[in-house]
Amino acid sequence: MSLYRGLHVCLGAIVRCIFRVKVEGGENLPAEGAYIVACNHICDADPVILAVSVKNRRQIRFMAKKELFKVPLLAQLIKALGAFPVDRGGADVGALKKSLKMLESGEVVGIFPQGTRHPKEHPSNSEVRNGIGMLAKRSGAMILPACIETKNFKIIPFFRRTRVRFGTPYMPTYTLEGSEAYAEIANEAFDHVLALVKTPKEEVKK
Repeated sequence: MSLYRGLHVCLGAIVRCIFRVKVEGGENLPAEGAYIVACNHICDADPVILAVSVKNRRQIRFMAKKELFKVPLLAQLIKALGAFPVDRGGADVGALKKSLKMLESGEVVGIFPQGTRHPKEHPSNSEVRNGIGMLAKRSGAMILPACIETKNFKIIPFFRRTRVRFGTPYMPTYTLEGSEAYAEIANEAFDHVLALVKTPKEEVKK
């Protein structure tokens, strides 16, 4: 058994218990082939929550801010789970090339279109970055929308329900070119993510 599968079995059971993870739409996860997971972002635990929610145990390779790789133990854990560093301070060409290579090899890459965490905030209030649009257009990969939902989108608390929903994978469409096409694809992807959110915007209280 690979290190990742071992972590998925052992760590997964603990994480699903602590965060009371309930998965919906798990049948929408492709069993093979490259695709991009697009999800809203609440806290640093989101990649782990998504990883243990994939019941077919396909590894999701996530971009993670480079600062996390300087934290002892955490760095080893997220590396084992498939994360790789990205410099969020600017356009990280290296991280983009690495993601494209993974998709070309048939792997799964996870991206948070919001670019950073947005706790205690309805996802529809945030802006979307173009990175997922660039990656999708250049790779030609499908996009699988997903959402993580907690009460009032608060940072995931222990022993409180965390819902993870996976939508239907689709091929992105665009009518524009260049960076405008990237924005078009990114906005379309996040519209699919928002369609999975069930908490009305007006009900979110900080």
